[in-house]
Amino acid sequence: MQNILNDIRDIIAQARERVARSINHELTLAYWHIGRRIVEEEQQGKLRADYGKQLVKDLSAQLQKEFGSGFSANNIWYMRQFYTAFPILHSLRGELTWTHYKLLVKVNDLFKREFYIAEATKNAWSVRQMERQINSLLYERLLMSQDKESVMAIAKGEAQPICNYTSHPSSNS
Repeated sequence: MQNILNDIRDIIAQARERVARSINHELTLAYWHIGRRIVEEEQQGKLRADYGKQLVKDLSAQLQKEFGSGFSANNIWYMRQFYTAFPILHSLRGELTWTHYKLLVKVNDLFKREFYIAEATKNAWSVRQMERQINSLLYERLLMSQDKESVMAIAKGEAQPICNYTSHPSSNS
């Protein structure tokens, strides 16, 4: 009895995980399409900055009434940035969530952004892990390092950084 119960629990857990990933991917695609639509509308308005800001503000007011706080002006602005940072729909990775992409649109350097996308998908980074790697300048550290394997091992938590101190610097009393 316990074996079949455990198997059924695993089946249910796996199904729920697939559903959650599917929903997140569909929401990410919807946000990309929203961003595209906003950019198209702005371009008809001849890219006037004031028009874009007012458009996002007006859309937010209406969408929040219908769909809730997930459509704040700030979030809609992220959707717009998302489309401009990732203009090719088929380049989006299903393994990454909307929150991953919100972090990635802040990475202006295309090579750096591609590096973090590749590493996040290869290593199944959570949003928190990816944010930590971006904030710790993993990309830059790898570019400067002679020992790239050690830097990646530290980033993955497989090794600890080597401290060059023989004693704590403030213990010079």
